[in-house]
This record gives sequence, structure tokens and C-alpha cells, in this order.
Amino acid sequence: MSFSFRDKMAPSTPLLTVRGSEGLYMVNGPPHFTESTVFPRESGKNCKTCTFSKDGTLFAWGNGEKINVINVTNKGLLHSFDLPKAVCLEFSPKNTVLATWQPYTTSKDDTAGIPNLQLYDVKTGTCLKSFIQKKMQNWCPSWSEDETLCARNVNNEVHFFENNNFNTFANKLHLKKINDFVLSPGLQPYKVAVYVPGSKGAPSFVRLYQYPNFDGPHAALANKSFFKADKVTMLWNKKATAVLVVASTDVDKTGASYYGEQTLHYIATNGESAVVQLPKNGPIYDVVWNSSSTEFCAVYGFMPAKATIFNLKCDPVFDFGTGPRNAAYYSPHGHILVLAGFGNLRGQMEVWDVKNYKLISKPVASDSTYFAWCPDGEHILTATCAPRLRVNNGYKIWHYTGAVLHKYDVPSTAELWQVSWQPFLDGIFPEKAITYQAVSSDVPSEEPKVATAYRPPALRNKPVTNSKLHEEEPPQNMKPQPGNEKPLSKTALKNQRKHEAKKAAKQEARSDKSPDMAPTPAPQSTPRNTISQSTSGDPEIDKKIKNLKKLAKIQKEKALLQELEDLELGI
Repeated sequence: MSFSFRDKMAPSTPLLTVRGSEGLYMVNGPPHFTESTVFPRESGKNCKTCTFSKDGTLFAWGNGEKINVINVTNKGLLHSFDLPKAVCLEFSPKNTVLATWQPYTTSKDDTAGIPNLQLYDVKTGTCLKSFIQKKMQNWCPSWSEDETLCARNVNNEVHFFENNNFNTFANKLHLKKINDFVLSPGLQPYKVAVYVPGSKGAPSFVRLYQYPNFDGPHAALANKSFFKADKVTMLWNKKATAVLVVASTDVDKTGASYYGEQTLHYIATNGESAVVQLPKNGPIYDVVWNSSSTEFCAVYGFMPAKATIFNLKCDPVFDFGTGPRNAAYYSPHGHILVLAGFGNLRGQMEVWDVKNYKLISKPVASDSTYFAWCPDGEHILTATCAPRLRVNNGYKIWHYTGAVLHKYDVPSTAELWQVSWQPFLDGIFPEKAITYQAVSSDVPSEEPKVATAYRPPALRNKPVTNSKLHEEEPPQNMKPQPGNEKPLSKTALKNQRKHEAKKAAKQEARSDKSPDMAPTPAPQSTPRNTISQSTSGDPEIDKKIKNLKKLAKIQKEKALLQELEDLELGI
């Protein structure tokens, strides 16, 4: 039986959970921003973890003594588990199971490990199963959305359980050294993507399977192999028709990047696969699917980074040019895209209407370490949290048009550890028409701090030049076309290049002739009887040399023009 208390309720404003050294509490979302009475503030610094259920109706947290579960709708305490060391919590999609994890330890005689992954029945509070899960990474089992299927990686195999019966697994996927797997979203038929790292000269590969068809040489729906991969990130689209794979190496053997080397691959369940060709070299910072499942955005390349939207054929649909960015975030409805530069960048954001490819706003969230869209698709949360940054902690709530609606700065003696929205299921909040006019706000606007470039003492009293280390490339629909609002046609572009090539060839011919026409006088230190390298002493031979040089220049020009025309035929 699953819990869902929103079916009879009208959409409400999402709550905001705030966890830090000041304790754990909830704040009402826009437009009120007052502390919520749904959850009584848990004071103290011992709250290590908290989480909402997928539909936002249940909330669980740990206070250093117990893991408590409440019903957000009626504020009732459902369960309290004696788990003082638990640091990770997760609800199953339909709120049937609560998974908890604590650091792995062994018994006193060091002979056997103590199970540290517990699965509790949310309705009864009983422990359904305990497992040993040594690593914190990928600690939580993966459920299908209807909870018919649950999977976890056990000793390089994927074990599948059905209908939350964890006493025995129903199926297993066995490949040599499965490193990671990702279950597809949505309902049946269930699919799974698995990654096997390469060894002994064999390539790494990602395969897609449909549950439970795992046996036989042709069981896989699709397969993609690659040599350059120490680790991968696999991203299913919402309709479970394709997976994007970011393959990374720890070291870039060419020495071009400190961050290693990344490649982006596309794999579809119909068997198609491709390498996504990125027009600029450098790291891949972020890749995200649109909720429509028909396009994705990649942020990539040495700074200033490019951002491009691709379709399912891996063809570029729109190029956002370059800028100080390393992240991309689609709104829940997929109609707005935020490109941002967080972490070691200054927090500049670009908010785009991706239906019309029109820039909406360019707010700046300095020192931000966290970003999240509100489930309503209108509001944005940015935060500066410890331990990434231990100073200037706090959070802001924005409207996507750039206005700051609410701001909270943590006292200088305190830290903010986590801020998160209360989730809502898809479809609860309808998509609204995009507005470009900034909404009104009572929060005074702050001018972002602009860091001035260092100037040596010798230049400080001189005029500032506008030279840039990198010239930023504008979005494709904002690139200037002198004397013409429309981009040049292929024919016009070809003629323009031919004209420029002729001009360059003539210029080169002139520069070659100039020494003959006006030879520079010999330096004073050169003896007068030294014979020039261009003379042989015989006037007839000198005349022939001069004529041959002229002929060589003419033929060189013809060859250049012919080569240019041959290249342009490939356009």
C-alpha cells in the first residue's frame, strides 16, 4: 500500500527545508517566506540528514539519536527509528519503503561485517531487510516508478527484486565487472543501462537491456564501446528512449586539460548510437535532458565555455555562444533553461526562453554552491553552503525574470549545510506563459561585486584599455552581420571568401616585389665590393632570374585561388 495525500488537495506552495548549525526548520514558499508550522524547529547541530518523499507528502530526518518520519499534510509523526549513526535517507517512489544507510563497520572480532543498509516498511515500521553496503556511493537501491522492480549492485552483478520482496532476488544481470547501472524512468517495459570498464586492452562499454531479457549474445537493445573511459555518467531521458553517456578519463594524456578528458555519447533503445560532436575542445561540464525527451543541452569547452542544444540526431539545434558557465538547468516544464557559472565562477546566470530562443534575464548569484528550480516552474533557489564555502552562507529565492523575492543570510558564527524544495509530482503545477518583465520585489537589489583586474604600478595612472584575454562569442541569433540583418547565404559567403583570398594574394605579391623595386641600402659596416645574392655577375643570367621570379609569383597566385575554390566546393 502506498501513501499519497495530495490527490484531494489543490496545489499549494512548496515548502523550503533549511538545515544548518542553527538547526532544522521549514519555510513557507513564495510569496510568504515565513517559518512553517508544519514542522517544529529541531534545534542544535546534530541533524545530519533529511529528505522528502518523491511526492512531498512525507518527511524524514535524523537528529543524532533517531530517524523520525512525519506526514507533512496532517503534521503527524508516523515512526521513530533508533538509528543514531544514519547519514543517508531515501523513500521509495510510492512511499512504501524508507531506506537508511550508515557507515560500514565490522564486529569486534573483525570476522563479519554488520549490515548497515536497512529497508523499513513505512506503513508498519518493521524492518523488511538489512544488507551490507560498504560504499556510500550508489548506496541506495533503485526502484521503478511503480515499485514493481527494485535493483542493487552486488559484487559486480545487478540483483533485481520484485514487488518489494527482498528475501530473494527474482533475476540478476551478470556481466564481468559491472561497475554501475541506471534503471529507466517510467513504467513497463523496464530498461536498464549498465557500464563495464575496459581491461587488458579491451574497451569499456555501456549496454541497454530490457528487463528481464539478459541472456544470449543478442539480448542487449544497444551497445556502445569506447576506449577513453575511467568512469561514466549515464542519463536516461524521461521517456526512456535514449541514454546520454559522459565518458571521462582521470588524466588527459595530451596535457591539454587538468580535468582529464571527456567525450559525450548517445545511445538509443532502438540500437542507434553516436558520438556527439562538440564544436569546441575542452571539458564537458554539464549535460541535461529536456523533460520533452526530444533534446538535450551540453555545456563544454575551455573557458569561456560553449552551450549548445542538440536534437535526437545529435545535430546542433541552437548555439548559445560562449560565456562564463559550467552548468545548465531546465525548468520542470522544460520551457525555460538557465545557464550558470557556479563554483569557481562568479555566479552569472542566463535565463532563456527555449521555445523562442530569447534571453529573459541575466541575474548574478555570487558565491553560489547550489541551484534548484521550484516545482512551480517560476521560482529559483540559489544557496551558499558549507563545507564548500564556510563564509557568507545563506540562500535566495528568485523569480526567473531576475528579481530576488527573499533572502536569508546566516549569522557569521553559523553555517548553512542544506536547503531544498519540497517536491511535487509532475502535473500538479500547470505551465504558465513566459513573462519578460521583472516582477516587483520588496528586497532591495544588490549590484554584483565586480572584481577589477590587477594593474601593475607602472600602468595605474594610464588609461585602461579594453583588451580581453578571451573574446566571447554571442548566441547564434545575436551574431552581428554588417549591413545585413540576415546571415550571409552560402553563395555570398563563397564570393566574400574568394574576394578576401584575391586581396591577400595581391598583397603577398606586392610585398614580394617591394625588395626588387626599392632595395634597402647595405649597412655601413658591409664592404662595398660584396656582391648581392640576387646577382650572378652576368647581366643576361640576372635578367632571366628576374623573369622567372615574376612567372613563379603569377603561378603561385593561380595555385592559391585554385586550392581555395577546391576547398569551397566541399561546403
